[in-house]
Amino acid sequence: MKKLLWAVMLLAGAVLHAQQLTSPDKNIVLTFKLSAKGEPTYELSYKKKPVIKTSKLGIDTKDIAPMVDGFTVDKTENATFDETWAPVWGEEKSIRNNYNELLVTLSQKAQKGRYIRIRFRVFNDGLGFRYEFPEQPELNYFVIKEEKTQFALAGDHKAFWLPGDYDTQEYSTTTSNLSEIRAKMKGAVTPNASQETFSETGLQTPLMMKSKDGLYINIHEAALIDYSAMSLNLDDKNMVLESWLTPDATGNKGYLQASAQSPWRTVLVSDKAGDILMSRTIYNLNEPTKFKDVSWIKPVKYVGVWWEMITGKSTWAYNDLTNVHLGELDYSKTKPNGKHAANTAHVKEYIDFAAKHGFDAVLVEGWNEGWEDWFGKSKDFVFDFITPYPDFDVKELHRYAASKGVKIIMHHETSGSVRNYERWMDKAYQFMVDNGYNAVKSGYVGDIIPRGEYHYGQWMNNHYLYAITKAAEYKIMVNAHEAVRPTGLARTYPNLIGNEAARGTEYESFGGNNPDHTTILPFTRLMGGPMDYTPGIFQTKISAYNPDNNSFVHTTLVKQLALYVTMYSPLQMAADLPETYNKHLDAFQFIKDVAIDWDQSYVVEAEPGDYITMARKAKGKDEWFIGAITDENARTANISFEFLPKGKTFTATIYEDGKDAHYEKNPQSYAIKTIKVNSKTKLQQKLAPGGGAAISIK
Repeated sequence: MKKLLWAVMLLAGAVLHAQQLTSPDKNIVLTFKLSAKGEPTYELSYKKKPVIKTSKLGIDTKDIAPMVDGFTVDKTENATFDETWAPVWGEEKSIRNNYNELLVTLSQKAQKGRYIRIRFRVFNDGLGFRYEFPEQPELNYFVIKEEKTQFALAGDHKAFWLPGDYDTQEYSTTTSNLSEIRAKMKGAVTPNASQETFSETGLQTPLMMKSKDGLYINIHEAALIDYSAMSLNLDDKNMVLESWLTPDATGNKGYLQASAQSPWRTVLVSDKAGDILMSRTIYNLNEPTKFKDVSWIKPVKYVGVWWEMITGKSTWAYNDLTNVHLGELDYSKTKPNGKHAANTAHVKEYIDFAAKHGFDAVLVEGWNEGWEDWFGKSKDFVFDFITPYPDFDVKELHRYAASKGVKIIMHHETSGSVRNYERWMDKAYQFMVDNGYNAVKSGYVGDIIPRGEYHYGQWMNNHYLYAITKAAEYKIMVNAHEAVRPTGLARTYPNLIGNEAARGTEYESFGGNNPDHTTILPFTRLMGGPMDYTPGIFQTKISAYNPDNNSFVHTTLVKQLALYVTMYSPLQMAADLPETYNKHLDAFQFIKDVAIDWDQSYVVEAEPGDYITMARKAKGKDEWFIGAITDENARTANISFEFLPKGKTFTATIYEDGKDAHYEKNPQSYAIKTIKVNSKTKLQQKLAPGGGAAISIK
């Protein structure tokens, strides 16, 4: 279904009166106007409540006159659009894309009539807008000094925030009022492999907020292409957020050539938290897929040689040398350290486990030469991505995995040496094709080479997209870690099947994530695309694997099951060790059963930072799965089964916290029971502190 209607109004001279645009359901109203100085401004309201007060728009440039004021409105154009499209994978089999649009053409007479356009789209759940720079005699190449987009908030909202940083999103979320951010910033900035904060009130997107009058507001961006990632800087006296782009090594924030456009700036709003989780506006602001053939892109459930290295039980490195010249060292003549996990016999054990339990693939990290001194040396030639260690038989493992119907997932850690990765990329992808790999986990740990570039600058964002499109030439799916936070590009490039771009499960071995962490991430990081969070940890005491590591996983075992439903991803890992799963095969059954591609999703109940209960219908099956999670507080989840077909009875298997379960004191206490349910069933399900519930319905 598609519908596109246009209306054009030509406006002469300086126009100060407002142009209004409403959402299809009339609840959201956008107002655009010019100030007396010719500054573009906008306002946004929801059900007559202010969301964004009068806020300025513009681009400050370095080499030409800035595009911030002196504008007149030349023309406005209105459109209505309505379509339904089918994602390659996703939380539902079809997505409606319905909006009203206002396109404003603005000219600067003082700059010989130079003009730009600002395009606004209003959906039932929010707003998207972007700057457009048509090719013209007075606008060709230009350098961005700063984007001057404002979000003037209507109050001192409760915010779920990360420190603004050019290099990492791997911080714990801090929950506070906006006015408290300055005082809390120092404590919120914790050490990381690479980091560069920029302000005492700098914040990352997606930024989730809740107003005192009950509005849920989310600010992010969509379709980040050939542009720097946007953070936000807070004026905490006036409660005004302003865009803050990531600079390059010289301090510039973007290089554009007309015709060009910015990413969309997005503001989602509702009086229901669940509407934020169900919003597809960020995807809808991205272009349809560029690929004619998507048959090779498949959701993946996998296990991996990974958690044992994260915990310190095993190593990525083959030996204990500290100075390696890649391509010169003969590893076969070195002494193995005896703890190298990526060896042929051990990987076969994982392949056997995957095949026995119906998993699609096995991730193997530490298979290739160079891990002895890969990090922190600012080393250019750090990996070649094609040369295995002596104890890793590529050909034999390809044969063995294929005989079991299992794929191996490639691992490409770049150590931030991006120039080196691009140098080897074609060879590395061809090596994958030749040896049966169709998915790669890439990593960008540490400071970027070329030195001085940041993870979220324009240059790196172009690299990430280059890696995705180059992989597509080889029909390879990409799961990028330490890359920029997603902005819905997986609609256009669906082989981007996963991202990290946040503090994942690995941090449970580095001191732990807060119990509320996964009750916030779906409202923040996951707004722009799925996360490879790597759930499924059953042995929550890390010391069981490594006596020198006293970290523990800040959830119950059952909450780990629930995450497969609440933390959406088409790429889901059962991250713990096979030996541990073999001790809890009854609970492991849920991980085996749970789907990773869906026909429909439902928010049963949700409140950011407190709890989330989601229900989902498996793609093409009469099977439903429910996940309920809570923060550090015990809670009763109120679960309605009204999403089930009427008039039918189903069997629900409930995986629940034991009566004495507690994420600190007794995390492995659980019980399993079955009940009959139908569309009228209502269940009060108890969740332990840091706990959850997982339900399989057939």
